[in-house]
Amino acid sequence: MDPERLRQLLEAVARGEVRPEEAAAQVAAATGGTAPIADAVLDHARDARTGVPEVVLGEWKTAEQVAAILQGLASGGRGALATRIAHDKADAVRQLVPEAEHVAAARALVIRGAPRPHAGTIAVVCAGTSDVPVAEEAALTAEFLGATVRRVTDVGVAGLHRLLGRLPEIRSADAVVVIAGMEGALPSVLAGLTDRPLVAVPTSVGYGVGVGGFVAMAAMLSSCAPGVTVVNIDNGFGAAVAAVRAARPRQ
Repeated sequence: MDPERLRQLLEAVARGEVRPEEAAAQVAAATGGTAPIADAVLDHARDARTGVPEVVLGEWKTAEQVAAILQGLASGGRGALATRIAHDKADAVRQLVPEAEHVAAARALVIRGAPRPHAGTIAVVCAGTSDVPVAEEAALTAEFLGATVRRVTDVGVAGLHRLLGRLPEIRSADAVVVIAGMEGALPSVLAGLTDRPLVAVPTSVGYGVGVGGFVAMAAMLSSCAPGVTVVNIDNGFGAAVAAVRAARPRQ
């Protein structure tokens, strides 16, 4: 538990708003390392170790498992995030956890918690509207982790003037996440136009020889622009974590 959250908790106990045993449970959950719940072992201390809390990957879990884990992670007061949630599963989870917000564009559920320390400004740039689900996963993750997000959409290389018109906005960010499918050219182009840390996300958008995003990933890994960091196909979450770590002000 970070010092500011601990101070707020102790002040709430002093005012009589939180019972001492409840406060003790919150401190134990935040500092005790792990806790079993819903067939999972929650890592409450991950945030303190790495600066990024545990996040639920919901795609292969049942609605009941996602609901229980979300509630367990949110018990420390900082909220919780679940990614890769289909619409029908999101509805089922929200029946169990009404405070969870379904962000359909990001395919995610989020429980809002106490504000996190500011983690810099991230520009999330995507080539086309077909890439928006991955871009929104990255944007929501970055916002959940405390970053300010600037969304720059539909600036692919087929109309390069669109990207050039948004360069001042992108260059003023602390880090950039660039998302593209098809031939995956956008990160290489942008890496030659900005000095910001740049994380590239290949998407499975495309057809035929695109092979579900493998061509885009290979192009990004083969970029002639140095310094491009590449994550896995459709991994907006991982890209956001990398960008936040690069952008976050050092204490």
